[in-house]
Amino acid sequence: MMRAPTKRALWGALHVAGALGLVVLASARVQADDADVAARASAAFAHNCFSPFMTAARAEEVLAPSGARVDFYDLDPFSSAAPSLVTGRAATIGTDRRCEVAFDGSFADMAASAAIAGLEMEGIDTEAPLPDRYQPSDGTTLLAARQLNPRRIAVVHVGARPGPNGVETFMFVERLMPLEPVQ
Repeated sequence: MMRAPTKRALWGALHVAGALGLVVLASARVQADDADVAARASAAFAHNCFSPFMTAARAEEVLAPSGARVDFYDLDPFSSAAPSLVTGRAATIGTDRRCEVAFDGSFADMAASAAIAGLEMEGIDTEAPLPDRYQPSDGTTLLAARQLNPRRIAVVHVGARPGPNGVETFMFVERLMPLEPVQ
């Protein structure tokens, strides 16, 4: 014989259901917030990271407000700006500039589309050989080298990797040190 649930049991069930509903809503909100940050960060990267005149101060001004984690250095600026020292992870050997954003969640396809659009906006479309030191990882969506001028190559890498809060999407462009002049 089944007993009818008591008022206490019904209230307990409603409380649990309500709490689960809040967890689902909170999770959906976090995912929406992550998607908003991903869209803003991807657009900020595309509109700014390919500029040869970007500085560390400008990177903080235009990239950080997107909500992304920013890593930038420029040891040999094209402008009269002072060099921007390496402050994030160590500089990649053979590079003198990095502009990177990283944000929570797996949004590598969207980020790769934004990076390609940024290259196109700047007219950076001549393919270059990818240096051996750049290898795709399990989460790589885009890894390509482009000729900036006869002596300069840039490498663009977009993908997903483990981050501080789980999976993160990363986008970076690194400028290689000048090649020796062709004789």
